[in-house]
Amino acid sequence: MSFDALSRLEILSRDSQYDLACACSTSSPLEKRKRSSDGKWLYPVPLAAGGYGIMFKTLLSNGCANDCKYCPLRTGSNAIRCSLKPEEAVKLFLEHNSRQWLLGLFLSSGVVGNPDNTMTNLIDTAAILRKKHHYRGYIHLKIIPGASDAAVEEAMKLATAVSLNIEVPGRKHFEKLSRAKNFDKDIVAPLKLISKLKASEHRYARIKTSSQFIVGASDETDREIVSYMDGMYNRLKMNRLYFSAYQAGLGDQTIPGEQDFSLEPGDRLTREHRLYQVDWLLRQYHFLPKEMVFDEKGNLSLDSDPKKTWAKAHPEFFPVNVNLADREHLLRVPGLGPVMVNRILKARKIHRITRLLDAGITQTYAERAHPYLTF
Repeated sequence: MSFDALSRLEILSRDSQYDLACACSTSSPLEKRKRSSDGKWLYPVPLAAGGYGIMFKTLLSNGCANDCKYCPLRTGSNAIRCSLKPEEAVKLFLEHNSRQWLLGLFLSSGVVGNPDNTMTNLIDTAAILRKKHHYRGYIHLKIIPGASDAAVEEAMKLATAVSLNIEVPGRKHFEKLSRAKNFDKDIVAPLKLISKLKASEHRYARIKTSSQFIVGASDETDREIVSYMDGMYNRLKMNRLYFSAYQAGLGDQTIPGEQDFSLEPGDRLTREHRLYQVDWLLRQYHFLPKEMVFDEKGNLSLDSDPKKTWAKAHPEFFPVNVNLADREHLLRVPGLGPVMVNRILKARKIHRITRLLDAGITQTYAERAHPYLTF
């Protein structure tokens, strides 16, 4: 069956939905699931400075030589296969960019032939944009598992951001999901190389790096994921980590995620959301991974957010004095985030705070925080 370039783009952009690891985004996990009405390949991406930009996101190919059991595009599956040549992808991107300013390009691919052959196509696309068309905007390139050191470095020369999905926390879970890839060689080694290049080469220091966990495809615990998050942020210096709840029915029936039906679809998304909340606590609230509270099975509560769970486990920490506590203590209060804490600190320089509304805190958040505070 033959498709024109636009039809292929529609198929490939649809299949790119399984990859969320876009390091330019500051959105919530739910926002990453939205598509714009302008086209399936155009994604609204919240910006750090506020507002939205539009990201052009697609695969170059949805054919894949790998056997990742959680992936609907794995080798042997019945997906409709197609691909775009680098020149075609560039042409489509530039046509859309000329009609509507785009934040940039997120480019990934299934493994065609071998990792370096696939990396060549991704790199060629970026090189045509950079060198032929002098495009200076945002380009996010996916690093293919098993890519050579040379291919990784070449991608980093052209990209604004790169990502390589870790998929699961550790070799034992990885081996349950793929026989074609080696966790240490194909995943960990290139992740370490990306980190080393960023740290040792000044020209790579600006590049944003990210990775993604597929949550629930294996039988990993939240504790295991959080432990790996610690290493990826503090040793590999990742900028962002993303979490994608495994969608039952998309993968091989023999993997743990298909055999474990203890979580309903909504609970799987709640689990994903709890991990995003932990990620936010680690990056923005200065919590330590060892402070997270897990149940007897090593998982986060589905009924309560991690910050509130921590507060319940540490009654000795409360109440916190609004007028005397430092920023770090105020950030531990459920209902108070960095923006609201900054408002409190600013307001109390002017007057003594007798209620949170005096500091510009909305009623909803004031009610949530009030039980943990004293004035």
